[in-house]
Amino acid sequence: MAVRLRLMRMGKKKQPVYRVVAADQRSPRDGRFIEIVGTYNPRTEPSTIKINNPRAVSWLREGAQPSERVKKLLEISGAWEAFNNGTSVEELEKVAEAEKAAAAEAESATAGASA
Repeated sequence: MAVRLRLMRMGKKKQPVYRVVAADQRSPRDGRFIEIVGTYNPRTEPSTIKINNPRAVSWLREGAQPSERVKKLLEISGAWEAFNNGTSVEELEKVAEAEKAAAAEAESATAGASA
């Protein structure tokens, strides 16, 4: 089974929001998929890109081929560089956890300062 990382269109008419999914290349664009890897919203300013980098790198290492647009999104999120550098998934997960902790700490500090 050939797996591709590609976009799946969601949202209303003329208001697209995309999911980055791992899917069999033979399945239709908005059809069956294996796993949701992230989201992409081109309508916000700047565009919102949320990619689960450890899962994306894991799929790339298993041989999944990204579409052109998904490859650009992976480059922006840093997953493509991690894939090419051979960074381990565990290291990526540690970085992601540290970023979440820093964001939570900043949020609690802002909430405490405004109260």
